[in-house]
Amino acid sequence: MANRVIDLYKIPKRPDLQKLLDKAKKSGVTERQLQQQRASFIYGNAPEGSGITKESAKRAASRIRVTSES
Repeated sequence: MANRVIDLYKIPKRPDLQKLLDKAKKSGVTERQLQQQRASFIYGNAPEGSGITKESAKRAASRIRVTSES
């Protein structure tokens, strides 16, 4: 099997990036942040000419509720 390009090079250490990643893993995401991400996803993946606007994506995202089954 051929080696992947990433296997051929040593990945440089990035301590600042690693600190940010560790911090992000520990912090939670608010409901507002999730709504903003959903709206961005909806708008960004809407077919061209579909009539979906940023505002309609925001309204749709605000109606989505994710619940966990416990």
